[in-house]
Amino acid sequence: MSVCSSAFNAAYFGDSALNEINLSRQWNMNSNFVLGCGISETSQPNNSLKIINVGRFKGSRDTFLVKSYNPDLTSKTASNSEDTTILDDFGDGNGMLPPENGNNGGGGGGGDGEGEGDYEEKEFGRLLKFEDVMKETEKRGVTLPSDILEAAKNTGIRELLLMRYMDLQGSVGPLGFLMRHCPMLRDRMLADPAFLFKVGTEIVIDSCCATFAEYQKRGKDFWNEFELYMADLLVGIVVDIALVGMLAPYARFGKKTVSRGALGRFQHACQDLPSSVFEAERPGCRFSVKQRIGTYFYKGVLYGAVGFGCGIVGQGIANLIMTAKRNMNKSDEDIPVPPLVKSAALWGVFLAVSSNTRYQIINGLERIVEASPMAKQAPPIAMAFTVGVRFANNIYGGMQFVDWAKLSGVQ
Repeated sequence: MSVCSSAFNAAYFGDSALNEINLSRQWNMNSNFVLGCGISETSQPNNSLKIINVGRFKGSRDTFLVKSYNPDLTSKTASNSEDTTILDDFGDGNGMLPPENGNNGGGGGGGDGEGEGDYEEKEFGRLLKFEDVMKETEKRGVTLPSDILEAAKNTGIRELLLMRYMDLQGSVGPLGFLMRHCPMLRDRMLADPAFLFKVGTEIVIDSCCATFAEYQKRGKDFWNEFELYMADLLVGIVVDIALVGMLAPYARFGKKTVSRGALGRFQHACQDLPSSVFEAERPGCRFSVKQRIGTYFYKGVLYGAVGFGCGIVGQGIANLIMTAKRNMNKSDEDIPVPPLVKSAALWGVFLAVSSNTRYQIINGLERIVEASPMAKQAPPIAMAFTVGVRFANNIYGGMQFVDWAKLSGVQ
């Protein structure tokens, strides 16, 4: 089936550096596309526009070249088709992007009875156009950040995300300030309002378990070595924030960075990956099995880097304190100072392999519970599950790290 649209706005792709568009998230069917363009201030003549991965499941590659910006369509398609469907300017794409799944799923999948667009509207509210977004923000006296404003102009914003942002940015205390000025936190809170609860749960559980373990290990010397305990605790908090934050889903606003060459393609591939292997699909976010598998290894590399870096800092501080104390008070009972690089490497490998696997599973389990009808009716059920599963994970992870440290000779 071919899709021809004279309302498809080529100005959206006016950046001369952008010549590849992935429409696999917009249609779940194998389709050929014929583009009808009008003259636009941002149109770049003599550009070719290449569609990649049009067929979401079969991985087909169809290409068209824009030969003219004259309203009378002149285009060249990579393949011919038997019939053509005309899309008007009032589709779900808001005149800027094609409607998701080919007119809300009506033509691609064989039909479950409910299209993707219907599901998204049920879960995330209707797609607000720019004019609607401005009316809502003016009504409440809210100024949108530039990236959200750009998304409203280009594609529109789901009603739930807009309302959630306006509620959170008006919060009393530091949360409101951070929502307005910290995009990393803002985007994660918009995708998962329980994000801060999960971070706080992880920090409290890990800190309590670490304090208990340190007191048991140091015994009567706990207060004499309190600075070592504090160094471990502070590094542990940084690791906890990274463990939760790097796998947390986040709302995606604005245009992707555009660059050429192998590095640019790698950056695009990384930007298209889900935050975690089991991340739920959201408006504008569709993930293939290959992307989910790639996420596991990509996050493993990031976890490993965080683990090695925190290991260098944490163990380095501890070694400095231990060396300084022993220079002042030497004793035959002193244990050897742990090797710095070897300890940091152990932390890196442990986070990349063990922590990455465990936290991916935890995110998947939390997603299942949060999506259940029972948890939607009674949110404390999901919160209680988060506390329980993260507590069990912390205990198991601590015991596993001790075993790894003994096997590696660090302890």
